[in-house]
Amino acid sequence: MDFGRPIGTVVPSLDGAVLQVLAGADRGLSGRQVHGLAGVGSVAGVRLVLQRLTSTGLVHVAEAGNSLLYTLNRKHLAAQAVELLSGLRTTFVTSLRAELATWTLPPVHASLYGAAARGDGDLDSDVDVLLIRPDEVAADNDQWERQAADLLRTVVDMTGNAAQFYELDLTELTAHVTGNEPIVDSWCDESVTVYGADLTTVLSRLHTTRELLYTTSR
Repeated sequence: MDFGRPIGTVVPSLDGAVLQVLAGADRGLSGRQVHGLAGVGSVAGVRLVLQRLTSTGLVHVAEAGNSLLYTLNRKHLAAQAVELLSGLRTTFVTSLRAELATWTLPPVHASLYGAAARGDGDLDSDVDVLLIRPDEVAADNDQWERQAADLLRTVVDMTGNAAQFYELDLTELTAHVTGNEPIVDSWCDESVTVYGADLTTVLSRLHTTRELLYTTSR
């Protein structure tokens, strides 16, 4: 899946880029504005696409002074498909949440990070998933391994992208934090939570627990 422009997974042409912009807009946009937001093609090329889509009725055009403003005609029969394709990244996150909710051994936290979380990946980008399991669940627990393997297959099947998990328990997460591992900052800055409390809350709880243990031991 093209996480930067999800509709491009199915419509890789300039048409897809234009429709992606219009599907996400809540107001009329000029051809130049559509081009700027699409980030591909030329202004002239985008205007040609807009003219063609207008002729199909999928896009509406209105005059505003000296400008022409374009909007997606959401009543068009094809508009639902456009919105669905444009929102594939959101659909993906929702699907991950639904699968994780069925786990008999749920994680403390699960999130996307990297290109899939930032929304700037393409068809060749990996899907990176952070999985934090409870301390009492060992990494070699058969049930946990089956769940993780099933989720990995689900990610690949849903997106067509390669997937990799960064899996650790709370003790290992604490070691990452105290060791100032750079990847922790990446998780905090860009992660999209798909299960459990957000990572900031998890880290805050770890900090509180360490403080309590330190105070008790004195």
